Amino acid sequence: MPSRYLSFRCSVPWLILFLETLFLIRFFFCFPDVGNIYSPTWLPGFYPEFQDVNHMVLFGFGFFLMVLRRYGFSSTGLNFLLIVLGVQCSVLVEDLLVLLRVEESGGGMESLAKAVMSMTAVAISTGAVLGKANPVQLIVMSLVELIIFYMSRYINRRFLQVPDDRTLMHVHLFGAYFGVAVTSRFPEPPPGLDKNRSTPKSDLFSMLGTVFVWVFWPSFNSILAAYKMEAVLNTYFALAVSAVTAFMLSALTSKDGKFRMTHIHSAVLAGGVTISYTAHSIQHPWIAMILGLLGSVITILGSHCLQKCFNPAFKLQDTSGVHFTFGLPAVLGAVAAVVLCVVEEGIATQWDNLSSLGYLVFVDVGAFCQTISTALITGLITGLILNIKLLKTVHVSKYFDDQFYWEFPHLSVGF
Repeated sequence: MPSRYLSFRCSVPWLILFLETLFLIRFFFCFPDVGNIYSPTWLPGFYPEFQDVNHMVLFGFGFFLMVLRRYGFSSTGLNFLLIVLGVQCSVLVEDLLVLLRVEESGGGMESLAKAVMSMTAVAISTGAVLGKANPVQLIVMSLVELIIFYMSRYINRRFLQVPDDRTLMHVHLFGAYFGVAVTSRFPEPPPGLDKNRSTPKSDLFSMLGTVFVWVFWPSFNSILAAYKMEAVLNTYFALAVSAVTAFMLSALTSKDGKFRMTHIHSAVLAGGVTISYTAHSIQHPWIAMILGLLGSVITILGSHCLQKCFNPAFKLQDTSGVHFTFGLPAVLGAVAAVVLCVVEEGIATQWDNLSSLGYLVFVDVGAFCQTISTALITGLITGLILNIKLLKTVHVSKYFDDQFYWEFPHLSVGF
């Protein structure tokens, strides 16, 4: 490795060893009252769904983040490292909650599924700071984010009586705004830095990751749902319509009437994010299709507005565009969940019990506001912590560069 690149030999391996020691101690001694991790409390068909979710998070998001021309190794490799560390941390946090009797044990497979799904928040947040945070910062950010996300879920479940599977679906909202808040604390790269761009090759790999996420998203929305068939069908319809709408709007909004890969890359997933709150409860496919259409519209229009107005005003650099890819569709999905819940309850009671409807609105809106405010506030604090000298902050001239972390023996001078 050239001398101008910083060595992480004295930090990253020891941090990983310390964390793995904690995880091993946990699994060796275990906690009382947690239950047997191999307890067969899951259905025989649960593993294929879990495998789909695992593929989505590892393969899908790993390639989805390959948007920078000189950051492919780190995008896939560090994403894999964060997920395998984070899953173990998630299981540990959930066991602590069971030990404190604030959560019921759901068995080994269900606990593992929740852990993998929770890592979606970390993968999304990583996209916002992609290329700017070093491995130590990413590991610290992941651990802090997971703990705070579990706390946010506990608040929604304990005080607002939100169902457990619904609290987990806030993962896109939390991950997007936590990442946006963290990246706002990182210094901006110099205007002339040419490493902060994509190439046709990186766009192709990123689109491959998008397809992986798209294909496995119905399993993500249905794995913990009470009505799995409805969740799968509604999610697929929403994803299909959002994909079609993405191609249509891309041609309409581009100057020369051609498709733009950045539009397709982000907007085809909007339907899956938007429908995540209500996939199991929608009884008419046309509702899911409308949500998929609106999700794609808000993603493409939001990408224009955010990149031209919002990001420059607040000096944000959202590397992978997670704000308009996951954040805005998640906000739309949360609002749609409130509207659909009120309409369904109103029709069931013939609009006679307005106080009950008001309470439903208060609970859903309260959970949404609590999640997004917690993500923003804790994200800002985490961003400040990550930029202390102890964590070896990367200089802005070394942003978006794989050579800072990986060996390239076949390259003598740059690449």
